[in-house]
Amino acid sequence: MSDPTLAPPPPDLLAGASLFLDFDGTLVEIADSPDAVEVAARVPALLQRLARALDGRVAIVTGRPVAEVRALLAPAAWPVAGSHGLEIAQVDGTVTAPDRPPALDAALDAAHTLARRHPGLLVEDKPFGVGLHYRRAPEAGEEAAALADDLAAAHDLVVQHGKMVVELRVKGRDKGAAVDLLMAEPARRDTRPVFMGDDVTDEAGFRAARALGGAGVLVGAPRDTAAGYRVDDVAAALAWLDTLSPAQEAR
Repeated sequence: MSDPTLAPPPPDLLAGASLFLDFDGTLVEIADSPDAVEVAARVPALLQRLARALDGRVAIVTGRPVAEVRALLAPAAWPVAGSHGLEIAQVDGTVTAPDRPPALDAALDAAHTLARRHPGLLVEDKPFGVGLHYRRAPEAGEEAAALADDLAAAHDLVVQHGKMVVELRVKGRDKGAAVDLLMAEPARRDTRPVFMGDDVTDEAGFRAARALGGAGVLVGAPRDTAAGYRVDDVAAALAWLDTLSPAQEAR
């Protein structure tokens, strides 16, 4: 892991790069519930500008399902690796994804049973996961984590911890695997990946970017991380992305 006192990313970090962006906590502020996020009007326009500057080499890599991200950023579209890389959507709308295993339905039922005992505990039903958000029920955090561990062992699922959430998801990929898959495409193959994210779920993306000669940019407070650079918050992340110079944009 890197020294937690990281410098901000340099202005030329995106020159000749492929850019991978987390969504919640990076492009938008984290909300009390996933459906309460607000996408600032500047965000889609900024993504369009970055896509032009990088010859289309901009992708969203998120734990959210592809359909949710597409709806939040409509009408424009970018490649999206959703569900921690289990869904890969191209600009033309083509989505590749595995089948949803029946084990998730059993996990979902157990999660709802726990939520009935803890008002404020939010259960998120994803195509390839079940999230237990305890931001509005912090007292349920330990019980939610213990339930997730039990369900993962019983149903051969993966436990993923995040900011005030624990998620059960299908095995097979993470955000790092998503970066590897997208970097293997011809348009990105000879470029350096830059991955920007805020949560522990983004560490796999940071490690993948670094392994391919690129870098990670942590959004948020200092902590142990595989990222090489850091910005303070969502506003700082958007401000840095917006510093792309005319000279870079013309490339």
